[in-house]
Amino acid sequence: MPKNSFTFKHFTINQDRCAMKVCTDACILGASTDVENVKNILDIGTGTGLLSLMLAQRSFAKIDAVEIDEDAYSQAFENVSVSKFSDKIVVHHQRIQSFVATQGYDLIISNPPFYQKSLKSIDNQTNKALHAVELSFEELIDSVVRLLKSNGKFVVLLPPFEIEKLIQIAQKKGLYLSKKILIRHDESKPIFRVIATFLDKPANNYEENTLEIHEERSVIYSEAFRTLMKDYYLIF
Repeated sequence: MPKNSFTFKHFTINQDRCAMKVCTDACILGASTDVENVKNILDIGTGTGLLSLMLAQRSFAKIDAVEIDEDAYSQAFENVSVSKFSDKIVVHHQRIQSFVATQGYDLIISNPPFYQKSLKSIDNQTNKALHAVELSFEELIDSVVRLLKSNGKFVVLLPPFEIEKLIQIAQKKGLYLSKKILIRHDESKPIFRVIATFLDKPANNYEENTLEIHEERSVIYSEAFRTLMKDYYLIF
């Protein structure tokens, strides 16, 4: 049973009203995303506010966090409000398809709903969080294209099959894959999540890395994972 709260070194995520709880792959997304020279960030589908708070911890950027679900929005708003990063983040309760910004974003990040055509839960909140009910991949990419600055980056977390579908859609709309981080539990396990970075022009150098969370066939965290998460996790 997921905990109702998750405490990091510099902020706490309360999550009792959110369908999407704090998970390891989302934490990897927040910790691995490059924020160098980034002045403004858009977090699409912020959920608990996790990614916005993680990026606020190690950047000077102003962050807009957009969430359609009312309960998730109110929880993200509260998580941000009581944090030391509240002056950096504005949480918006609306659909990203109708979100209007005064300027483009240097970085757009998203851990979107990814089930496109699979059996749904009887819980409507879970459907919004996990299934592309309110936001299709096409709508996600259209929103990114509309809101991303020239030379900006879009970083997204999805399962392997879904990321390939998104890559195809993105390229047709003028976003090009520049980097992948392949995530697996250990060397003996298959890839279960992919973090992909897109640019608005073809990349000069494509980069691909693999991150194992644990040492092989062990519950011990890998050195790479420890290094990545040391500024966030209390256990490191």
